[in-house]
Amino acid sequence: MRLQNKIAIVTGAASGFGAEIARTFVTEGARVVIADINESAARDLASELGDLAMGLKCDVSSATEVSELVSQTCTLFGDPDIIVNNAGITHKNGPMLDVDEDTFDWIFNVNVKAIFHMSKAVIPIMRRRRSGVILNVGSVAGIRPRPGLTWYNASKGAVNVLSKSMAAELGPDNIRVNAICPVLGVTGLLEAFMGAPDTPENRARFLATIPLGRLAEGRDVANAALFLASDEADFITGLEMPVDGGRSV
Repeated sequence: MRLQNKIAIVTGAASGFGAEIARTFVTEGARVVIADINESAARDLASELGDLAMGLKCDVSSATEVSELVSQTCTLFGDPDIIVNNAGITHKNGPMLDVDEDTFDWIFNVNVKAIFHMSKAVIPIMRRRRSGVILNVGSVAGIRPRPGLTWYNASKGAVNVLSKSMAAELGPDNIRVNAICPVLGVTGLLEAFMGAPDTPENRARFLATIPLGRLAEGRDVANAALFLASDEADFITGLEMPVDGGRSV
């Protein structure tokens, strides 16, 4: 029970990496708020996980909804110890000039500005308590970008760098901040990332770029999050942790 009695908020947690993080945190004793724009899916997962989980609707691009999420968490579970900013979106893999302005704004609102909103809502609470862990899910795309996802890469590069800056600024408050940087995984965004149908041939071309020869799985990201959220990592902050099978080498 490495997170016994901890309270966590995981955004984008109704599916994909976020859902596996939520499952792992509950297994390790944390009370977890599963926050997602898909309220019914969030509540379904919370029901599956039992009394230690609660599903709440939240559009992370909205300052009002993020503030309300944190307020509800404090009321129903208590002050959050751990925040996992996992919610994310991408544009379809393709030429950078094919992405329109609305899509660009949407990507940065969900991937980057959401962390701004969450920071405004939760850091004052953590500062009062002089403790807290913030995990931002960046991407290997922000470390070793490749053509086709230029604006997504830029958003995740921002996440990776702001995590380091947050760590430097919040360290004196005993608030740790780290970035987890996965490679492509089998999630609902797989085909958008690939820019092609998920056929064995297309997947094989991508797998050839990963030394360990497979895509990221939910357990890979969840295990990284568990370690960084636990007291075992209490002297680790400002880390940009690739979870990528060697893709960024």
